[in-house]
Amino acid sequence: MAFQAEKQLVLDFYAALDRPQASEAALGQYLTPDVLWRGYHPFNEIRDLGQLASTVWDPIKTSLTSLQRRMDIFFAGRNSLTDADDGSTWVVSMGHLMGLFDQPFLGIRPTRRVAMLPYCEFLRVEGGRITEVAFYFDLPSLMDQAGQNPFPPQTGAQLIQPGPQGHGGLLLDPQPAEAGEATLASINAMITDLGQWQSGLPLEEELARTWHSDMLWWGPTGIGSTFTIERYAKQHSGPFRAAFADRAKTNHVCRLAEGHFGGFFGWPNFTARHVGGFMGLPGSDTTLEFRVIDLYRREGDKLAENWIFIDMLHVLKQQGMDVLARLETL
Repeated sequence: MAFQAEKQLVLDFYAALDRPQASEAALGQYLTPDVLWRGYHPFNEIRDLGQLASTVWDPIKTSLTSLQRRMDIFFAGRNSLTDADDGSTWVVSMGHLMGLFDQPFLGIRPTRRVAMLPYCEFLRVEGGRITEVAFYFDLPSLMDQAGQNPFPPQTGAQLIQPGPQGHGGLLLDPQPAEAGEATLASINAMITDLGQWQSGLPLEEELARTWHSDMLWWGPTGIGSTFTIERYAKQHSGPFRAAFADRAKTNHVCRLAEGHFGGFFGWPNFTARHVGGFMGLPGSDTTLEFRVIDLYRREGDKLAENWIFIDMLHVLKQQGMDVLARLETL
């Protein structure tokens, strides 16, 4: 299936939403009144369009003036985890909301310079309206751009996440079905291997089964980005696995692929107990939730790039560290 009507609906929605006018009219035109909207801390779940406009979109547009949406990845498909005949299509968008950071946002002080808020969004389309949204965003990246980075030095490199190598991530035209099926198969194989966490399988050997040796892992602020299997294992995956125990099985809300791109999100994706060392924090007996979006680019029969959004502020808040409440001291 081409999913062209659903893609166009989302593009039209973005064109209306990104205008400087108040957001509620655009939301009411394209979203159902009972939409389920999920966003990172401090927004969480919202089911009221007026609240969504007044607490999320109007403040974003007030803070980031002359707003531009700069998409790097755009694709659509059926949710592989649900009944194929449920009548819905999911559209995925990833990139940056760029503007002049002219007013404070959630306590982050403005710079009056250009700023870029990394985002990734899954939108469920049914009957010509958007019925469900997962809007995940790297708020700590905006803090870092304002000189208020709340984290100790990252294990990876802190960068503005670029789009895919080759710049072919905007799938505005129909894609061959077999390409999406191959991408989904690669993602599922990687998830199956991830389920062997702490089983004794050597980490780099595990990764090499589904990843290219020169993989690119574009991580969130607080963790950072890494390049090649060897550095990813040393700079993120190995330390992360060592810092957590009792990891739950993967629990995704949606998983799909089109062409050479695919991804998933969960609410939460998994839970785990922090045994110590992550973000320089001590361990505890608290089981933590991880809200994550992962997007992938496949090359051949393996994965080549991965863009990751993790609700780091939510993770830290569960450990007793309210970053937004501490912004005045940063």
